[in-house]
Amino acid sequence: MIVPINKPVGWSSFDVVKKVRKITGEKKVGHGGTLDPFAKGVLVIGIGRDSTRQLSYFSNSTKKYEAKLKLGSETDTLDLTGKIINEMNIPLIRKQNIKSIFSEFTGYQKQIPPMFSAKKIKGVRLYKLARQKKTVQREPIQVFIKLLELIDYSSNSINFLVSCSKGTYVRQLGSDIAKKIGTVGHLTELHRIQA
Repeated sequence: MIVPINKPVGWSSFDVVKKVRKITGEKKVGHGGTLDPFAKGVLVIGIGRDSTRQLSYFSNSTKKYEAKLKLGSETDTLDLTGKIINEMNIPLIRKQNIKSIFSEFTGYQKQIPPMFSAKKIKGVRLYKLARQKKTVQREPIQVFIKLLELIDYSSNSINFLVSCSKGTYVRQLGSDIAKKIGTVGHLTELHRIQA
């Protein structure tokens, strides 16, 4: 059985898997694409051996998110759960500037995975190294941004919609957008609305 679950903020993807195992009594339970604990939204769950084998279809699919980017401060995790490591002034931003910057991020591009991520380097998850205050060289990975659309903005935040390929870190995208604007930033909200 394949089930879409609306993951709440504060739960890890594995927390949801554990809860489903407990409710169903089924040992073979998996998910089709990790969602950070600070994020909420669609998490595809497979229950049973046959269903968990089908999860790669969902994890490889295009996903859509709504995100809120706070400008002027950067955290070590690139989201609101981290410690502020950098602050910068925010230049005056205009709608046309944001749209122009967004157009630079659509299509194929290389993205360096953030240190606070579940990606493995030599068998060790990056976030485990990051918690030990270690930084390692990460190879850029190719991602595809199908759609990047402005929802609204203020003098210090930008709300956007993004449709992207597997392996895209929306936190990293937010940080990269802030840098293009001429400041730093981190995500305060992330909502997966489609998988």
